[in-house]
Amino acid sequence: MNIRGRNKVTPEFNMSSMTDIVFLLLIFFMIASTLVSTNAIDLLLPKSGGKTAQSKSLSVNITKDLEYFVDTERVAKEQLEDYILSKIGDLEKPSIVLRSDETVELKDFVFVMDIANRNKIKSTLAVRSK
Repeated sequence: MNIRGRNKVTPEFNMSSMTDIVFLLLIFFMIASTLVSTNAIDLLLPKSGGKTAQSKSLSVNITKDLEYFVDTERVAKEQLEDYILSKIGDLEKPSIVLRSDETVELKDFVFVMDIANRNKIKSTLAVRSK
């Protein structure tokens, strides 16, 4: 008498469905990572031991080629004050974070700080930590 069952279970595992899922996830993350872009200007900030507080403020960047950027918008030096005043608008406590390349001369970012001082706008110089 034959007691063994007719249906035999094979111990094999098919990996094709698992590899399909892995490749779909890989493609998804590759496409999603290309959509991420930063809105920043490459500057090498001077070093300092202090820290700055984060608040809603306008960012003014000066590159080593003496190009002025308000947030990410390039602005001519002659039009900088008018542009800053139009961007600040009617904020309660307007403030400017000044980011300048470490090779930029003092007179160039004092120009921006003077604009802030004349218009009673708080100005902060951004630096990198030591």
